[in-house]
Amino acid sequence: MATERVGDMTIEELKAVIHETVKEREKGIRKLGGGRSVKEINESIRQHRWTPPPGSKSSLELLREDRDR
Repeated sequence: MATERVGDMTIEELKAVIHETVKEREKGIRKLGGGRSVKEINESIRQHRWTPPPGSKSSLELLREDRDR
């Protein structure tokens, strides 16, 4: 591609750049996921989620305490 500025690109050149960028990002995401599916990742998140004990202060209450100090 001979164009250096986005403003000087044709629509087709811009679409090609966008398409390549998306493909590269998808490859990176797949590598980060370790080959796991989205369903497996979501299940792992659910299993490892921390739940505060009953009676704990809410995040809003904690923020208000910090603000009021």
